Amino acid sequence: MAGSDAGADGVIHWDVRRFDVLDSTNRFLLDEARTGAPEGTVVVADFQDAGRGRLDRRWLAPPGSSLLVSLLLRPALAAEDLHLVVAATALSASDACEVAGGSRPAIKWPNDLVAGDGAGSLAGRKLAGILAEADWSTSPPAVVVGIGINVNWPEDLQPDHALAEATALNRIGGIDRDRDALLEAFLGAMSVRYRDLATDGGRRRQMGEYRQRCNTIGQPVSVATHDETFGGTALDVDDGGRLLVDVGACIRTVAVGDVVHLRPAG
Repeated sequence: MAGSDAGADGVIHWDVRRFDVLDSTNRFLLDEARTGAPEGTVVVADFQDAGRGRLDRRWLAPPGSSLLVSLLLRPALAAEDLHLVVAATALSASDACEVAGGSRPAIKWPNDLVAGDGAGSLAGRKLAGILAEADWSTSPPAVVVGIGINVNWPEDLQPDHALAEATALNRIGGIDRDRDALLEAFLGAMSVRYRDLATDGGRRRQMGEYRQRCNTIGQPVSVATHDETFGGTALDVDDGGRLLVDVGACIRTVAVGDVVHLRPAG
């Protein structure tokens, strides 16, 4: 894929750069953004030796087992609307997993994909994580969105504690999946969804889809913010990407936090 400017139809075209090993695709692409890399630059690595998730958590996967990709975007959005880029990424990855991975994941607020109801006993296990980072020093500002999708775990992989609640597409469907086909499907979906963020109707439509696919809504949850942890029932996600939680006496609005889905007794 060549080029990085949007075509006449407004759909962005991607310039894909591949690496065997990087410390972090997000870190690499943020550095490239600061030196003038254009919107539409994509970095893919077979392995990350210092991959990061939210809250600086480590993200490690066996070489070649995951789709590890970061996108450089320069959206014409206000800072408070940048969550829409993460929502579009989650929806696009869910689309791609359905098309090229044999299973459509659900979205767990705020930034994970988890195996859907069709995954049987694996339902609810983490399939992918998304990390978005912005650099306001460039003009226009750069937003790098990274995603790691568990695609083909080796048969002898014994998940450690960090992976105990995770799974991979080949564990769900019983066959290995093509990472290149998954990448192509993801970028194809993302080019259209990113274009749609330019309109009010497109933004509302995508947040509506996000709510439909978000399996956090309706769940009893434990929410951890930077200064407290509380429980309640997740009621909805508003157009600002914030989680609305019924805590009994009131409805709490959560902009940033970690959520655990609580299993009802019995």
